[in-house]
Amino acid sequence: MNLFRNLFSSSIGRKFLMAVTGLVLVGFVTGHLVGNLQIFMPPDQINGYAYFLQGLGPALWAIRLFLLACVVIHVWAAVVLTLESKAARGPEVYGVKKWLRASVASRYMRMSGVVVLAFIIYHLAHFTIGIPGDETYKGALEHVVLESDVREFGIPLASAGTEVHDVYSMIFLGFANPLVSLFYIVAVGLLTVHLWHGADSLFQTLGWRNAKWAVGLQRIVAVYCILYFLGNLAIPGLILTGIVQPAEGTAAAVQLLAQR
Repeated sequence: MNLFRNLFSSSIGRKFLMAVTGLVLVGFVTGHLVGNLQIFMPPDQINGYAYFLQGLGPALWAIRLFLLACVVIHVWAAVVLTLESKAARGPEVYGVKKWLRASVASRYMRMSGVVVLAFIIYHLAHFTIGIPGDETYKGALEHVVLESDVREFGIPLASAGTEVHDVYSMIFLGFANPLVSLFYIVAVGLLTVHLWHGADSLFQTLGWRNAKWAVGLQRIVAVYCILYFLGNLAIPGLILTGIVQPAEGTAAAVQLLAQR
């Protein structure tokens, strides 16, 4: 009990909580990207994948609540640590800020965090709950029938003939909207900056970074963040520019054709 209380009452404990929840959230956004990239595969793949997730039922809600708890703890720890840092510096106002000591990522950490939080709320409303009055999904959430079995890394997700939501069309139509795509790209860019600084700090807090591994870990973080951003950029970018077209016969193809 004392260990649990110390995690929330001490600066070291809060830094540890921030690092651990950050690690969980990095895993989530990575998995989320891998799942979304299935939009470039035949429609059955991402529709079957979404059907499998929805079929988890209570387990899916348990995962959602766990991730929500991680977000809340992560944000709370960040806010408290920031206030403690300001209080420790006292009321003195510095005439010249020491910008050269801070990386670009660390300077905009708080700003990017606020925008990312707003993005998460909007993204959930747009692609999970649905925004009232939004015509993007007209006909997109109609049920379609899978034409083939769907597997992920050899694991069966859904069988041919299963009736599922047309998530494929929902995503295509969502990113066909320039404003949605632009906001998504900006938010993901800020999330990438947030991850870049956060992952580096995470290694230090958890004691995984030392003089021997510091440069190597920084390179790994840099490569991961660049690939993460490019992977997310590809989805709205290729859809919005028309380089990738929706599969023939899908609700997305029909609706986009009718708008031309």
